[in-house]
Amino acid sequence: MKKTPADKLRDAVISYKKQCQSILKLSDHIRYAGVINAYGRTLTGIIKPNVKPFLKSEEIKNEFFIVSTLISLRQSSENELGKLDHVILKHAKTHIVILHKNNVTFYVSINPKEKNSEQLVSKIKKIV
Repeated sequence: MKKTPADKLRDAVISYKKQCQSILKLSDHIRYAGVINAYGRTLTGIIKPNVKPFLKSEEIKNEFFIVSTLISLRQSSENELGKLDHVILKHAKTHIVILHKNNVTFYVSINPKEKNSEQLVSKIKKIV
């Protein structure tokens, strides 16, 4: 029996959710791990238990739209600059790690108290 596009999407989302769960287990300082599509829509996302989100629902929709737009625009210069490895946005209250792979974007929020950010990013890359 051939899988329908809906079946393929469901399977992909299940896989992304497992990856997000694995990312959350890497450090107590990871607040959120999620996956968004090229339009900024959340495919899956997990907030660590007992963590209060910084952004409201509408604000996070805007944030994800901005990130997806950034990734889309960066892809147009990929031939000249090379493939984008990752992006880190450093805010006072959180650091955001953005990784793009297979037409989806992984969005990970990390507490700035994390001491080994570069090692953590390397571990996240291995999961994605």
